Amino acid sequence: MRPYTFKQIQTFMEVARQRSVSKAAERLFVTQPAVSMQLRQLEDAFGLALVEPMGRNIRLTAAGEAFLTYATNAMGQFKDLEALMAEHVGLKKGRIDLAVVSTSKYFIPMLLVRFSRLFPGIDVHLNIDNRDNVLGLMTRFEADLVVMGRAPSHLDCEATAFATNPLVMVAPPDHPLARRKNLPFEVLAEHRFVVREDGSGTRAAMQRLFEEHHTELKVVMGLPSNETIKQAVMAGMGLSFLSMRTIRHELASGHIALLDVQGLPQINHWYVTHLSSKKLSPAARAFKEFLIEQGGALMDTWS
Repeated sequence: MRPYTFKQIQTFMEVARQRSVSKAAERLFVTQPAVSMQLRQLEDAFGLALVEPMGRNIRLTAAGEAFLTYATNAMGQFKDLEALMAEHVGLKKGRIDLAVVSTSKYFIPMLLVRFSRLFPGIDVHLNIDNRDNVLGLMTRFEADLVVMGRAPSHLDCEATAFATNPLVMVAPPDHPLARRKNLPFEVLAEHRFVVREDGSGTRAAMQRLFEEHHTELKVVMGLPSNETIKQAVMAGMGLSFLSMRTIRHELASGHIALLDVQGLPQINHWYVTHLSSKKLSPAARAFKEFLIEQGGALMDTWS
């Protein structure tokens, strides 16, 4: 065996994803020199370059591209090995790599608390990101389970709905539309919107909705989080389209108003998803079953 380590491979894969040593260091919570050292040691082990500089970023060499393909497959095999060994342990202990879209952060922590009371020996490693990045984690076998608002149609995966996800139009409480009832959807074309960034499931759902109604969507700004969008709406920057699960406190306090638009709320669902080829460990299966059996009912009591 060549003298390379699991950590070096993981570091290389993060650099390959970010196309940047500095960004990979941020994601891995280590220093840039530490990342550079791991890369250098991996390259020394094989005697060839896997990355090369490209301006301020890096790109993979031909050898690096081939290495990334096999490393991704190997990581999937390692996860299956862990799941197989976990079969011999049962549910006394285990680890789940859970990836969730950022909107679900409003309820996932509370669900994890309930789950940990049932299975205190199971450790859950949580990764919160936008839809595109979460799907990347799943396809690279870096996530056992994914929670998202729309099942991916382009992947061979199992997706099971476990809770509703009502999507609504919101405005500052003093907005003229906030006082009107049964608004036709087309009236929204006259107003500006603050929206989630590209890659967000909520933004994709919003764009589809406007297309279905043949209505122009005027975007004044794309923002990286629901919290920032809520602050922008309250400041009067524009209207927005958000999950009801994210605004219950602002609605209760009167800081945000719900618009009465025809055809809304749009009732979508939250899904627990994994690749069809993925062998779930007992811990991951237990969490999936917990979400399906109890997740929706628990979330409704918190709304």
